[in-house]
Parts: sequence; structure tokens; C-alpha cells
Amino acid sequence: MTVTAAKPMSVKLEPEIRARIEHLAESRRRSTHWMMREAIQQYVEREEKRETFRQDGIRAWNEYQTTGLHATAEEADAWLAKLESGQDVEPPACHV
Repeated sequence: MTVTAAKPMSVKLEPEIRARIEHLAESRRRSTHWMMREAIQQYVEREEKRETFRQDGIRAWNEYQTTGLHATAEEADAWLAKLESGQDVEPPACHV
């Protein structure tokens, strides 16, 4: 098993932000280092999910542009209403 070492990276922060991080770290009994690592990790995970969602939308739009297959808003609303009422129904068929 290969262990990768963490490498330091400096970040310049405005004094107000630094003070806020220090305050939060103190109130949570954590180090400022821990708080910043946690914040960066959460940010990266959120942004990766957002980018995946964006790429899925682009792929769907490109597929629609290529095939013209779609379901109308009315068809989608009717399907969602059935799901909401507890019915286990298939999504509407796509058409041109």
C-alpha cells in the first residue's frame, strides 16, 4: 500500500476571514488547520457534484439536439404526480 504525503500549500486570507476561522476553531475545539482542511474538502466535493450535474445537462442537451427525443412538460408532470401519489409507474416514453 502506497502512502501519499500531504504537501503544504499557503493561502493568503483577509484578516477578517482569518479571525472568523480562528473563532470557529476555538468554539469547536479544533485547530484552524483542521477547519480549513474540512472547509476545502467540503467545497471540492460540492463543486465536483455541481460539475457532474452540469456535464449531465450538457450531455442531455446534446443528445436532444441529435435525436430530438423528448417528453413534454405535461407528460413529465403527470408522471411525477403518479409517483407522488404512490403509484409505481414507468416514466413517459420519449418521442420526436
